[in-house]
Amino acid sequence: METTSSTPSSVTPSWDVFPQKMLGSIDIVVLVLYFVFVLAVGLWSMWKTQRSTVKGYFLAGGQMVWWPVGASLFASNVGSGHFIGLAGSGAASGIAATAYEWNGMFCVLVLAWLFLPIYIAAGVTTMPEYLRKRFGGKRIQMFLAILYLFIYIFTKISVDMYAGALFIQQALHWDLYIAVVGLLAITAVYTVAGGLAAVIYTDALQTFIMLIGAVTLMVFSFVEVGGLEGLQTKYFDAIPSTRKENSTCGLPRQDAFHIFRDPVNSDLPWPGVLVGMTIPSLWYWCTDQVIVQRSLAAKNLSHAKGGSLMTSYLKILPLFMMVMPGMISRILFPDLVACADAEICRKICGNPSGCSDIAYPKLVIELLPVGLRGLMMSVMIAALMSSLTSIFNSASTIFTMDLWKHFRPRCSEWELMIVGRVFVLLLTVVSILWIPLVQAGQGGQLFIYIQSISSYLQPPVAMVFILGCFWKRANEKGAFWGLVIGLLLGFIRLVLDFIYPEPQCGETDLRPGVVKYMHYLYFSMVLAAISTLTVLVVSLLTEPPSEEMVRLTPKGTRSW
Repeated sequence: METTSSTPSSVTPSWDVFPQKMLGSIDIVVLVLYFVFVLAVGLWSMWKTQRSTVKGYFLAGGQMVWWPVGASLFASNVGSGHFIGLAGSGAASGIAATAYEWNGMFCVLVLAWLFLPIYIAAGVTTMPEYLRKRFGGKRIQMFLAILYLFIYIFTKISVDMYAGALFIQQALHWDLYIAVVGLLAITAVYTVAGGLAAVIYTDALQTFIMLIGAVTLMVFSFVEVGGLEGLQTKYFDAIPSTRKENSTCGLPRQDAFHIFRDPVNSDLPWPGVLVGMTIPSLWYWCTDQVIVQRSLAAKNLSHAKGGSLMTSYLKILPLFMMVMPGMISRILFPDLVACADAEICRKICGNPSGCSDIAYPKLVIELLPVGLRGLMMSVMIAALMSSLTSIFNSASTIFTMDLWKHFRPRCSEWELMIVGRVFVLLLTVVSILWIPLVQAGQGGQLFIYIQSISSYLQPPVAMVFILGCFWKRANEKGAFWGLVIGLLLGFIRLVLDFIYPEPQCGETDLRPGVVKYMHYLYFSMVLAAISTLTVLVVSLLTEPPSEEMVRLTPKGTRSW
């Protein structure tokens, strides 16, 4: 994911904008069949795989072949936030958000060819564990374990739950609590019982369902506007009927079909896309527990590389499956999706900043016939469940292996297994308790800020991993202070973003210069440079690492 600006902004859904089309009986049958399939695959994989050891439970016994690994990498990455967020970005500003996806195409290959051999040689289960083995000491491992859990609970779980719940509420008109509690219950059953193997096999099924459903909607969308040519000509005419005259509010961007945009005045400047976006992307694809854990579950390095290649090819699709359908939704429903007047937007979706987030749900409910609407609901639920199960499993692995083992170093394997399962249940409860906060934040821009938590906290961690893996002289003191200073600066920028939100269209920008003029992708580059410099200087001024720790860099690893 990576997921940071591809996630949905926060809205309070007002379902009046959606016609009260209830799901037909065929749709319900499709949904029920989907749940039966998922549970069947989850239960089958539970009995098929070894779950009684730590490696069996947390790394699927290291016996996965390439295709479930590739499918699981893709499904873990593409949550329901992707569908809502990427389509919304497409509707609001064109195809530029695709850069996040295409950046990931290359970073997932960097994982398999550069980082994974080092992790395998080090024999680690979690990412904080690698840094403990590489640098020694416990403080970096503890620090990172807590940071990872914080990022998972307060960004990934909440954003995906919000997007999935938004969709389910619109289509089924269910109570938000019933929808989320039901989904989390099914999700927790096979995550708790089956471990990573059950998660990976169900992810493979979810990927298949997601691709069928999303491609179906894509075909319907393109037929509706007359293909790619129709999209390119009609998009610039998708202007809401009510907007402020003599302003750009509500007008489509002139660079809507450009990925590389102006370096100073655009929403995604091209130097930031090439460099600033790559740093958090490397964190996500090469050092994030959710992603690396799937690759470590592969039979051997060849299967891990095969899985990464498969994911890389699949990452080409979001432009056509999500971004362009979002743009088409703006063409078909300009007054709703592209609303430019704050009061009208508030009436439509409760968010004065804009209603682009309704682009994808609007397409599903308006364009698809009975039966296919049920399939598309399955797709959204598949996206939600696959990303949630991945986070649950990885968060429980980090808690168990990095935090619990630290406090109880002599605990048995059986105790670790129990703790891992109980922590998943605890996360489920936390997720349910998080719902009121999700609802409360829907009127503001809570989710944009929550996503920026990741943007401002990832670069220091990425640079410490890169230097730890590829520079022998990096030591524990350098890595620790690089992390502390980098994260402190990221946290300051994060607080400034909270205090000074982006002004709405047509309002005067009164934010301080560091927020107003420094795009978050440029800030990512500065943050990475400061963290790197800190690691370099402190490492060179203090004692070098021991020979045993240097062995965990490429020249010291046999599988390199």
